[in-house]
Amino acid sequence: MNIFNDSIEKAVKNLLHNDADEYGYVPEPKHQLPSVNRIEEIVKLVKYIVFPGFFGDAETCENTREYYTRLYIDKLCTLLNGQIYTSICFPDNRRDDMKKLSFELTGAFVSKLPEIKRLIATDVKAVYDGDPAATNHEEVIFCYPAIRAMINYRIAHELLTMGIPVLPRIITELAHSSTGIDIHPGAKIGEYFSIDHGTGVVIGETCIIGNHVRLYQGVTLGAKGFKLDDNGMPLNIPRHPVLEDWVVVYSNSTILGRITIGHHTVIGGNIWQVNSVPPYSRIIQKKAVTSSFSDGLGI
Repeated sequence: MNIFNDSIEKAVKNLLHNDADEYGYVPEPKHQLPSVNRIEEIVKLVKYIVFPGFFGDAETCENTREYYTRLYIDKLCTLLNGQIYTSICFPDNRRDDMKKLSFELTGAFVSKLPEIKRLIATDVKAVYDGDPAATNHEEVIFCYPAIRAMINYRIAHELLTMGIPVLPRIITELAHSSTGIDIHPGAKIGEYFSIDHGTGVVIGETCIIGNHVRLYQGVTLGAKGFKLDDNGMPLNIPRHPVLEDWVVVYSNSTILGRITIGHHTVIGGNIWQVNSVPPYSRIIQKKAVTSSFSDGLGI
């Protein structure tokens, strides 16, 4: 037992000592941090509100819908206000007026719920219309990872637009972890957006995506690189693609840089695209590339 006790004491001392160096990352004393569990509950409550009867109290009917909507919004306000407060104070921005600001931001977000609901409804329709395997809209809502990712994204994007830090990124990363779909909350995505299958899709922070756009699994909308400031830090400037209306990008294609993909363009699978293309383009691989392997050598 003494061996274990000695090991524990030594580990504790070393860990506390390391807190003082640049790798410690210790929050300020008495500073409350955002709670991932409570943020997950916030997302659930929004799902209950925008899809009444599908989640939460599934027995909800027309006669009780107003009651449950008010109940869920009341719970949402309580939780969201607390998490907004911890987020706008994070990491060292605590001020007396932050509590008033958090109440104002909570109210502003609640006022956006009808528009969030409308946008998510267009996403459900787009996914359903683009997938013959979907038997009805209800199946899309219950089962499709794209809708789960888009619910989180639509919530997070509104919060980010309101100037709330940290919280939006946590929300989209929760969806990323569960679906494999990585959408930065800063991306701007229009109506009727659909992702088929979804695994491995990456949408960067400064992407602009129009209406009726469809992506397939493995698509990356990324940056070619980034510029540095005088201190060697990356500049946060537009660096991701712009996809206009009615663009379709098939599986495992990579579109990089601040380029524009014109409306009604179709990009085939496994394409590497770093140049803008005009509307109504068709980008496909002309032929397969054959390469021989010998003596254990790869490509």
